[in-house]
Amino acid sequence: MIVAGEDKRRRYRQSGWWGDQSFADLFAANAAAHPDRLALVDAPNRADFAFGEPRRLTYAELAAEIDRLAGALVAAGIGKDDVLLVQLPNIGEFVALYFAAAKIGAIVSPAAVQYRSHELTGMIGVVEPKAFVCATRVKGCDHVGVAAPLLEGIALMTFGPSPPADALDLSTAQGDATALAAHVAANPVDADDIFTICWTSGTTGVPKGVPRSHNHWIAVAAAGYEAMKVEPGDVLLNPFPLINMASIGGITMCWLTSAGTMVLHHPFDPGVYLKQIATERPSLTIAPPAVLNMLLQNEALLASVDLSSLRVIASGSAPLAPAMVRGFQEKLGIIIVNVFGSNEGMSFITGEGDMPDPDKRASLFPRRGQYPPPYGTGRAPNIESRLVPPGGGDPIEMDGMAGELQIRGPSLFEGYHNAPEQTAAAFTDDGWFRTGDLFEIAEGGDFYRFVGRCKDLIIRGGVNIAPEEIDQLLGGHPLLAEACVFSLPDPTMGERIGLAYVPRGADDVSLADVTDYLRAKDLAVFKLPERLFRFDALPRNVTGKVMRSEVREMALAQLSLNNPSPSGEGQ
Repeated sequence: MIVAGEDKRRRYRQSGWWGDQSFADLFAANAAAHPDRLALVDAPNRADFAFGEPRRLTYAELAAEIDRLAGALVAAGIGKDDVLLVQLPNIGEFVALYFAAAKIGAIVSPAAVQYRSHELTGMIGVVEPKAFVCATRVKGCDHVGVAAPLLEGIALMTFGPSPPADALDLSTAQGDATALAAHVAANPVDADDIFTICWTSGTTGVPKGVPRSHNHWIAVAAAGYEAMKVEPGDVLLNPFPLINMASIGGITMCWLTSAGTMVLHHPFDPGVYLKQIATERPSLTIAPPAVLNMLLQNEALLASVDLSSLRVIASGSAPLAPAMVRGFQEKLGIIIVNVFGSNEGMSFITGEGDMPDPDKRASLFPRRGQYPPPYGTGRAPNIESRLVPPGGGDPIEMDGMAGELQIRGPSLFEGYHNAPEQTAAAFTDDGWFRTGDLFEIAEGGDFYRFVGRCKDLIIRGGVNIAPEEIDQLLGGHPLLAEACVFSLPDPTMGERIGLAYVPRGADDVSLADVTDYLRAKDLAVFKLPERLFRFDALPRNVTGKVMRSEVREMALAQLSLNNPSPSGEGQ
């Protein structure tokens, strides 16, 4: 399944950003060159959140596991361009499955482990998967039980103990090497073939699939590789789920390019995370800003752990505190790299080489989008960008004027999967992608500074939540006449979820009334509202649409008047 047009393919290949290597090719080259090097390490608490003892695989051992899974998939009838909807935690099997799919030309569509039937139903409708892959045991989840009723005509495949009778047990399944070789020979994988369909909720709440080819991923990785100064054989600690830009385009691509060791972590646990840094000695890792703030403020904790192996920590998804970026650099000698990205293909990353001043690095992103080897060719940028006034008009060229960031280039996807209307709305007539994010030019034109979001997405702990999705579900609540979800600032999570409501009757509505109703709809727990605000009416514009920004201002004014903490309720 190739989506890029011939003109674009030719242009990006001539520029050097797109080539002929797939993910499977990149891994095979590493395995051939370094068969005995440690490739992949499971989290030490794997048995607590999933199943089985943690594994440590060399490149040769991981290559054998990839071949086994690829053969099993072919034997089960999975062919080129077939979609695997995958819901797995960060375990070695997930990594191996990615590369098995890459080898046979299948497409991986990864779903967050927190998702339930509400989200999975939408995803299944969009990508129409050939198979659903999950674990039989994940702490706090019943992925098999939730998904099984949704899988009419879709094969169920599992990893883990006690697989269902009707499932293919991928933990033990074997294929035929001859049949696998025949399939690979008859179905060559083009680097422009779609390899993943990741997910973004956008602002509508309707799941949007983001198809990305092997070349899309390779092109987007350049910014991270350069900013983090990745070196051959580096050890990289990956605590982010293997479902999105940070984990795939960031850590995984750096791992592939460096032929290094990837250490997995899940779910995020500061104690386990710090222990892995001390024992596995990574050079590079990523972490949410809230965790880094907490670490720097805890002198006793910092004194008790050995972070000396770390050169770089990448962080983003929420504004970075200048004091934190400076503190890690001056107290610990660790460079904090500032990251701003999206599944669609944006990747703005600021390393020490881009901005030596840590205070400025916390808020600035370079506009250049052009990188030296091993990626860059010097002939064209991997990301072109411009700022356009939100209401339209000529691109902004002066410092200090906010505009919507629009991008194009070899790292950018071609359009949402099976969603022509959403794709048309996301791109300008001249082919630029509308990010929906407000930036301004800074430092005399060399940098961008993030200003805010054009859209109303709530970013809670680095996870995007579409308020319209929750609004829609609450439309049928028997106690609510009106409901509007919005973001509340929070020092720990970045943002939390507020709900403004107008009751149907005279009585107040409790938080439990709302969350119990949404739990019954099988909505993911992290999307549940955390604080309620009662109003007599919600502000609307002339077309009758609730004005979310005004609702939020009303709620913040009420908080200021009553002076309670804006966080901590509800979960």
